Amino acid sequence: MTTAMSARARPPSGPGRRLPVVVVAGRPNVGKSSLVNRIVGRRATVVEQEAGVTRDRKELQAEWAGVPFVLVDTGGWLPAGGALDAKVSAQAERAFSAADLVLLVVDVTVGATEEDVATVRAVRRAGTPMLLVANKVDDASREPAAWELLSLGAGDPWAVSALHGRGTGDLLDEVVRRLARDVPREEQEAGRAERSDDVEEWRGPGGESGGDDAHGADGVARVALVGRPNAGKSTLFNRLIGEERSIVHDLPGTTRDAIDTVITTEEGPLCFVDTAGMRRPSRTDRGVEAYAVLRALEALDRADIALLVIDATVGATHQDQRLAERINAAGCPAVIVVNKWDLVATGDRAEVLAGVGERLAFLGTAPVLRVSAASGRGVHKVLPALHAAVEAYHHRVPTGALNRALRDIQEAHPAPGARVRYGVQGAVDPPTFTLFATGKLPQTYLRYLERGLRERFELGPTPIKLRVRVGGR
Repeated sequence: MTTAMSARARPPSGPGRRLPVVVVAGRPNVGKSSLVNRIVGRRATVVEQEAGVTRDRKELQAEWAGVPFVLVDTGGWLPAGGALDAKVSAQAERAFSAADLVLLVVDVTVGATEEDVATVRAVRRAGTPMLLVANKVDDASREPAAWELLSLGAGDPWAVSALHGRGTGDLLDEVVRRLARDVPREEQEAGRAERSDDVEEWRGPGGESGGDDAHGADGVARVALVGRPNAGKSTLFNRLIGEERSIVHDLPGTTRDAIDTVITTEEGPLCFVDTAGMRRPSRTDRGVEAYAVLRALEALDRADIALLVIDATVGATHQDQRLAERINAAGCPAVIVVNKWDLVATGDRAEVLAGVGERLAFLGTAPVLRVSAASGRGVHKVLPALHAAVEAYHHRVPTGALNRALRDIQEAHPAPGARVRYGVQGAVDPPTFTLFATGKLPQTYLRYLERGLRERFELGPTPIKLRVRVGGR
């Protein structure tokens, strides 16, 4: 049984203790993501001229004048539209209800629109306080246009330029003043002291602001969901975290950014990162889609474990093979999920599995799970497989046990013209062993040693690194 954890629903410690939540809202293409990036001080969300780039909720840690809070970027809210627009709007309305304060962003160069009026009504229905933000006031000549937004009835506008930073300091001063007034002081102090436990973005080495180790300063293992577009990653992500956090739609490429969510399980917390589907470069558009793929690859490089999702109705493709190669290069263990298994005819299932085994053979002992994310069938196998892989990834072998294993393995099949005198484990994440040998060991024998150590210490699908130092008799 898993429980989704969000900044508003999960207090960092004790009842009632949480960080305040500030939601950035508005219709598409008014500059919400640019404002979010300005506030957090880095390019944390995808920004593009195309409308509707942001589709999922993304929660980030922010701080101003010593006051920490959770900043939530939402997709553009629209009162009407297609099925995908409706899902994006539903995500935004959930965020309104969970917020302490909503920053309603309006494009001053366009003025108040019917969609802006509808967004104001949606925030009012949620009963959440709001600040009206007049964006794209790049110079003093545009300030009079900001006051025309009083017609929205959302209070006095705060004129800013998210792109250039103009006026954002004054806006943040008001934000923290509102938060200090609405959130009890003891909650602020508790949240400030423990804010690292209250956000859903966990950054390690290679991230934009670094970290203490490969799985974040808090020790929560990162699981990156990767795969081709429309393989069912977001459906599986929502099934695992227990809520509809990522937009699910039958349009390939719906997910544009890497969305992080921490869940608690019986065996400890895991941080899931839902990523954009990765296609061949020749089929990737320049601009937002290319940037989304780069973010997905970055998430994979920072992950402790990769969950490779394959569409069973299509089978393992050349692109799946390329993704598996990227996982192997990242040096993290993998769990392969063959999704939509219930849609495969019984007579074709053996062929599908054979194709997976052939295309992804170099992932070695990675478990292959057959699931249906839409119905939930088989999904219960995913978490145990992930925890087993994470445990093996962090496993440390005592030196005595390692050398006894090396002795037994060599006695069963000695190396030609050389032997391993002794070995030590120099690192974890993944387990890395240094072997001191009397001569050069062939690659085939190193694979034999790796297989023997994997079986002896039940290291499962985790990669193993062997380093050989030659010298001495």
